[in-house]
Amino acid sequence: MSLAQLAGLLADPTRATFCTALLDGRAWTAGELARYAGVAPSTASEHLSRLIAGGLLAEERQGRHRYVRLAGPDVATLIEDLSTFSPAAPADAPAPRSLRESTRMSAEARARTCYDHLAGRLGVAVSDAVLARGLVADDAGPALTERGRAWLAELGVELPARSGRGGGRPVVRSCLDWTERRGHLGGAFGAVLCRTALDRAWVERIGSGRALRVTPDGDRALRELLGVEFGDGERPLSPSSSRRPATP
Repeated sequence: MSLAQLAGLLADPTRATFCTALLDGRAWTAGELARYAGVAPSTASEHLSRLIAGGLLAEERQGRHRYVRLAGPDVATLIEDLSTFSPAAPADAPAPRSLRESTRMSAEARARTCYDHLAGRLGVAVSDAVLARGLVADDAGPALTERGRAWLAELGVELPARSGRGGGRPVVRSCLDWTERRGHLGGAFGAVLCRTALDRAWVERIGSGRALRVTPDGDRALRELLGVEFGDGERPLSPSSSRRPATP
């Protein structure tokens, strides 16, 4: 597919809305996406077929239901990165059309998933913390350090076997956060941190979207493991500048 063809796929507002919704990392039915975007099911089906044919979405069928998801983390990175080129910064974005939309936007800016890793102010705070504690180094591009690997082992989690050199997905990458306009952690390391936070109920999803809520257990874990004071405040405090390894 040429660059012009790819740009054409994402130039349509409905298709762009579908791709943005699917950044939550889950599979949606065609009907769910149609309702989310406010279009007719027949219109949604036509757009989804084009996105699938273009390789941006993957399709799964279960009985009568047709599920779609982003084709992979590379597509998610593309969508999130393109979002940062919006001419309007978050502060200058159009006002939300309803209280519900305003609440959703505020929650997503605070903490959300970006496909399979943490984003928003929470994601950026975690990224700052792992850099400050030497779990990730950024001398010539982000890289997981030996201290970081030991920290993961103490936490009781492992990176996927197929990650890193020759594995098809980098261990760590910086993903530019479209609301904070700073980097948060992507790659296999970012994904395993997000999965651990969800599995251990440190964060929980708010409704059916991408927004996350930090639980009391998560607040303690973030503070004890990474020195991140997220709490109930509007913005997380800066992580501890100490570079000693965190103890799970």
